[in-house]
This record gives sequence, structure tokens and C-alpha cells, in this order.
Amino acid sequence: MFLREDHDNPAPVERDGLTWTADELHLESLPCEHQKKPAMSNVIALEGLEEYDAPCNGDVRKVDSIGSDFIYFNLIRGWVQIK
Repeated sequence: MFLREDHDNPAPVERDGLTWTADELHLESLPCEHQKKPAMSNVIALEGLEEYDAPCNGDVRKVDSIGSDFIYFNLIRGWVQIK
């Protein structure tokens, strides 16, 4: 799970000071087509999806505890916060 660098609200994810650039995350290649999925209550629920509802490239889910949408990006096999 990757939060935007300017996300200054509390977040229940470890942020140990590492910053990834847009190039490192290949953000220029984010999927253009999005599939809106039901919201998740927190990041733990979002990250646990692989067990019972594997995400697909372009899936978008709101994480209520953070108040933001996240897109699943298959290239990095992770969720990226979007505005």
C-alpha cells in the first residue's frame, strides 16, 4: 500500500520515512480503465483481499479509515492512493 507523500492525516500503516518516486512506482503506467469496488473499512481489510477476492488491475476501492481511494496496480502488485 502506497500513500501519497502529501498525505498528512493519521494513517494506520507504517510510514518509516521511505519515499518512492513516481518513476519507481511506474505511475505513468497506471491503468486507464477503473473498476469501482465496494469500500473497505481499513487498510488491513484491503490488503487481506488476496485471500478471498483477488484484486485486478484497475480495481478502485475507498478506504474509509483514510478517506481516500486506492487503485490496484498489477505492475507493482500493490494499492496506490489516488485523489
